Amino acid sequence: MGHLRSALVYDLWRRWLTHRGYTVTLVRNVTDIDDKILALATESEPWWARAYRVETEFTRAYTALGILPPTYEPRTSGHITEALALIDRLLRRGHAYVASDGSGDVYFDVSSWQTYGTLTRQNPDALLQSDDGHRQAKQNPQDFALWKGTNPSEPKSARWPSPWGTGRPGWHIQCSAMSRRYLGPAFDIHGGGIDLRFPHHENELAQSTAAGDEFARYWVHNGLVAISGQKMAKSLDNYLSADELLRRVGPATLRYYLLSAHYRSALDYREEALTYTHATVARIANFQHRARTHLEDATVGGPTLPGAFAAALDDDLNVLAALGVLHDHVRAGNIAVDNGETAAAAAAYQSITAMTSVLGIETESSPTAPRDGQHSSTVTALVEVLLANRSCARGEGDFVTADRIRGDLARSGIVIEDHSSGTTWTQA
Repeated sequence: MGHLRSALVYDLWRRWLTHRGYTVTLVRNVTDIDDKILALATESEPWWARAYRVETEFTRAYTALGILPPTYEPRTSGHITEALALIDRLLRRGHAYVASDGSGDVYFDVSSWQTYGTLTRQNPDALLQSDDGHRQAKQNPQDFALWKGTNPSEPKSARWPSPWGTGRPGWHIQCSAMSRRYLGPAFDIHGGGIDLRFPHHENELAQSTAAGDEFARYWVHNGLVAISGQKMAKSLDNYLSADELLRRVGPATLRYYLLSAHYRSALDYREEALTYTHATVARIANFQHRARTHLEDATVGGPTLPGAFAAALDDDLNVLAALGVLHDHVRAGNIAVDNGETAAAAAAYQSITAMTSVLGIETESSPTAPRDGQHSSTVTALVEVLLANRSCARGEGDFVTADRIRGDLARSGIVIEDHSSGTTWTQA
């Protein structure tokens, strides 16, 4: 779920920049070989097979959530040549060195680059030792591996020739090499989770600029998904399966939920919040259904994006404010339908369609959208009885009972909407 949120943030940036008229090239690189992947590999599932399996699992979840495919999706193992060329440039410029122990390791010399630490505003002398596993030949604790000489315990398929000995690229150099290959020596935006700022992004910036590239002009970092204030991670055994959530609530609800906090803020997962989001998405779908049902010309004309919605997304992708504009139009649209104000209802429908399209929330094609014949006769009869009981309770001023019935229905996947013309319901 945490990985989905990160990909979704940059999907929305891409959608909005495209809407604003920019030509967007989005690169989502895949680290298909590193220490962790090699450690998890087995005889029955070698490192390359495991990496590909996980990649396809992510791709399937991304597609289900409506995340657009990247322009390019390069893999580390296919860009060894680019990594070697970048390391060679750093060596020639005096910002890297070959380990003196014959291991074939090559390290970035942090002390040679005076601006190291500027991205995360840290003093290099106060930084912790770089985590390079068994590598012991570093001149300084903060130096990090650009090339890792062959470890005898690692498979032969995980080794490539280099001027310094067989081995493989370090984690950080991979990303610099691939970004340069597909975006050139300078590009506009570098994104990623806040947990990657150090050491990964700091090291990327140092090695690329030390090699003579401008690199990224802007850095964008998204907040993480947490449970009870703790980062969601497999290593902590507190993660939620994206496939499970997609099956349970559908892509529109999950996408809306993951967008519901500002992208730079942490999103603390709560089950009740997901339930509320499910009802919220159903409310949008319910209005769209009402508009299509009651207004013959609801789809006449092209979608119009409200100025307030556009201004919100222009303001550092302020999705919270943008969603507020969306729901203002849903409320206004329902009132217009109730009052028979065809032009106003149709305008609201078109604006809502435009906004959900930009956000990638396809409510009309989601399971929350009502469809003719969707409800079984038994479900319909039970819901109608409960709604009648709720109506009586409200008429008698017993709002505790009325609210309890609404809550019971919501927990069963039934979302109700009160209008001046009566109450409608949607089955998720």
